[in-house]
Amino acid sequence: MEMFAEVAARGSFSLAAAALGLPRSTLSRRLAGLERSVGLSLLSRSTRKLALTEAGQLYLKRCRRILAEARLVHEELQDGNAPFEGLLRVNLPAGFATEALAGAFVDFTRHHPGMRLQLNLANPEHAGRVFDAADLTLCVGEPPVSSRVAHHLGFVSGGLYAAEAYLAARGEPAHPSDLREQDCIGFRLRADGLAARWPLACGDERVEVRPASRFSVNEAGMARRLAALGAGVAALGGDQEPYVRAGMLRRILPQWRVAPLPVHALTETRLLPARVRALAGHLARRLD
Repeated sequence: MEMFAEVAARGSFSLAAAALGLPRSTLSRRLAGLERSVGLSLLSRSTRKLALTEAGQLYLKRCRRILAEARLVHEELQDGNAPFEGLLRVNLPAGFATEALAGAFVDFTRHHPGMRLQLNLANPEHAGRVFDAADLTLCVGEPPVSSRVAHHLGFVSGGLYAAEAYLAARGEPAHPSDLREQDCIGFRLRADGLAARWPLACGDERVEVRPASRFSVNEAGMARRLAALGAGVAALGGDQEPYVRAGMLRRILPQWRVAPLPVHALTETRLLPARVRALAGHLARRLD
């Protein structure tokens, strides 16, 4: 059952065999035995593509829940005071929230030195897509409609930043409406390639600006680097103070912030292993 779930998640016998530490031939033989035992074909095999049959989709849905419960029981039988160990796979969007979460991941591994984190970054336009081969999938914004369980963790926010050289050449905006006359570095969150709007808040006042983007990117580090090189104004999440102290960036319109965006953790079931609960709880405390 676990082997079948791994093949379905990876979409490849070779990748699944490597993840399980088995020869590909052994994995293929055991799954063929599983299909004989249920009397149905669960996988549609071709030279180009591996896909689940209708029966395979139903079997996967049920066996995931069984495997999650089995892992939970296994952990409950172990010493509850034992340190967490092993690998956790986390999928998250490579956009606005990435840097806001980086420190939380570092702190988690410091508190749990036996844990390893595999962070899989996806393009922001795919942020709502559920990735099967993960213990936790993070979603910024409203969670997608799916069979997965969404656990609200908190919110991420940010501010507007630019380089001193850019501000000296173009002038500093006094209000978000002035951003229409500035070069901005937009986040490409949409499949049509258009940069996302910037929802800005100052007390009770709310403004949504479509930045005039000379550059549009889908990764926070690139947005920061472009801003530091004087390419324009960037909306950045997380702690940018080190770059401000280094003279690379200056926060503009400091009374305004990028309106908070919700962050959710998507899981297959509400029954989560203790180490997954520990990571989700740690992220929630950092985002509170």
